[in-house]
Amino acid sequence: MPTASDRAAERRLSRRALLAATAAVAAAGPAAAESEAPLVLTLGTATEGGGFAVYGAALAGALAASDPGLRLELRATPGSGANLPMLETGALDLGLVQGTSAYEALAGIGRPATAARIVGAMYSSPGMFVVRADRPFRRIADLRGQRVVLGAASSGLVVQARYVLDGLGLDPDRDFDPVLLEKAGDGPPMVLDGRAAALWGGGVGWPGFARVAAVPAGARFIGLDAGETARVQARHPFLKPMTVAAGAYPGIGEPLGTVGAWNVVMARPDLPEAAAWRYARALHRAEAELGRRLAQARETTLANTLAAAPAPRFLHAGTARYLRETGLLG
Repeated sequence: MPTASDRAAERRLSRRALLAATAAVAAAGPAAAESEAPLVLTLGTATEGGGFAVYGAALAGALAASDPGLRLELRATPGSGANLPMLETGALDLGLVQGTSAYEALAGIGRPATAARIVGAMYSSPGMFVVRADRPFRRIADLRGQRVVLGAASSGLVVQARYVLDGLGLDPDRDFDPVLLEKAGDGPPMVLDGRAAALWGGGVGWPGFARVAAVPAGARFIGLDAGETARVQARHPFLKPMTVAAGAYPGIGEPLGTVGAWNVVMARPDLPEAAAWRYARALHRAEAELGRRLAQARETTLANTLAAAPAPRFLHAGTARYLRETGLLG
């Protein structure tokens, strides 16, 4: 009859076997993932015509190729401002959140600190205005008194715009005639037909910028000079200096300086650790495929997930575990 020490030894062997099996699955490719239980996660994106909807579709396709058993069910939402409360109530498993909104929620600025956590980086979001090339505006100060489109009402880009303008000593409601949209895609036509002087947006490959820049008349992009960047950072240090490369859009002939934040994918507070771990593993394997599908998604890497989090404690436990297993997180 087995003794207590025999049973303890058996349990140790069983645990070692389980750990070895888990490591083997983690190291295996998509073929091994096919044998895992199917996992469906709802992902809140944003309104049509914006970058989040495009990113969500590319992400879902790339993850499915990486882990055939993992499926993202895309949900169109008003944007970051809606995704965060939907995560907190469990209406979504995952949500795309603009970097400024994510920072506010995690830090508890203007609201209770969220218990939602980051499962992955998206891409950086350098903020800037775009105007028609035939308009005289060349600096943000030139837009004072003008009608400017800040974005969809629930979009984190609107929050970012307000921080940037505040850092420059400007009040979006007093110094401009601001426009908030129902759908992000409604903004570019307003600039093109003259109903608005400028459109605020962020990132490379952003559909609104691409649409304005594609017309024969051309576009001009307005960022921040070094002095303006310093002023914004002095007031809002979480906004980081960023540079948009020459040629990122037609109309950007040389590197354009500005500030911005990292957009992230966040999870509901009670998402199981195993689900977040599997998402992180699939994302790691899908980096090249995701970058192939969408240019700005080349920034969606495991290393950038760590860089995008204000602090490691804001990472989901499953993501943190995968980062530790890969040696990126101590």
